Amino acid sequence: MHVLITGSSGQIGTNLALRLHEAGHKVFGIDKRANTWTNAFPYLLQDLGAPYRDFVGGIGSVPYPPVDIVVHLAANAKVHELVEAPHRALENIQLTFNVLEYCRANNVPIIFSSSREVYGDIHRYITEEAHADFSFTESPYSASKISGEALIYSYARCYGLRYLVFRFSNVYGRYDSDIERMERVIPLFIQRLAYGQPVTVYGADKVLDFTYVDDCVGGIVRGIERLLAGAVVNETINLAYGQGNTLVRMAELVADALAVAPQINVEPAKRTGEVTHYVADLSKAVELLDYRPHTPLERGIKAAVAWWQSWQSFAHQKGRG
Repeated sequence: MHVLITGSSGQIGTNLALRLHEAGHKVFGIDKRANTWTNAFPYLLQDLGAPYRDFVGGIGSVPYPPVDIVVHLAANAKVHELVEAPHRALENIQLTFNVLEYCRANNVPIIFSSSREVYGDIHRYITEEAHADFSFTESPYSASKISGEALIYSYARCYGLRYLVFRFSNVYGRYDSDIERMERVIPLFIQRLAYGQPVTVYGADKVLDFTYVDDCVGGIVRGIERLLAGAVVNETINLAYGQGNTLVRMAELVADALAVAPQINVEPAKRTGEVTHYVADLSKAVELLDYRPHTPLERGIKAAVAWWQSWQSFAHQKGRG
């Protein structure tokens, strides 16, 4: 099959592209920044937030190849950064609209990367997909994902778009250490603790559902296959691990994997816009995709730390060379 991946230079995009490429599928990526991790698959440098007329079918002399499906991962993604710069949430909506117009023009189905943020701050502990209450929207980022979902549902009704929406939760693992571009909590904690620096947790009781990237990508691949086969169409599905852990516990696991004594500062929760409790209901993913994540946080953190150490060693050697 031929798959177009937007946001192909990011963590999920890179891992997904490599998984598909290694399985013999054709992958074409689009991102506004270069992929610093691999050159194993072709991609186009392009800002998908530009007006649709400027990128339909490609850009300049570089056309998009014919594809069977689009996996739309591109987004401005850090919650507190979009609180500080809400225009970036509007960019998320614009680029999703553009990608949907491409899908509509070419009669191509789409997989959309939404977020557990659409549920809001779940003191009510409701994470079943149909029960999301958007009046609990916490931030411009979550609003942009809600808007993206709404656009997709409207395109399905008006134009017959075939889709799957996946709501991800705190995906971590390989190709996720460029914290200079975007601070993400696990790579940030790995780097700080590795260099003997303290880390700060906002909320001692904050509980999140951390998802190792291989489990996330495995779910997406199952979704691609079943959407193209017509077996699962027009569904919204949680993809996570299905177990909650506190950030304090996560930091302790990072320190253990690094074999260092953790320095953990705990501050009151919460920063504006951030969710303080989420554990995914995976019933629908199990039923529709036979999705069964295999990587608990204890094992996933060890793998993430091992990858970070090997990447740091490679980057150091390359820099000296």
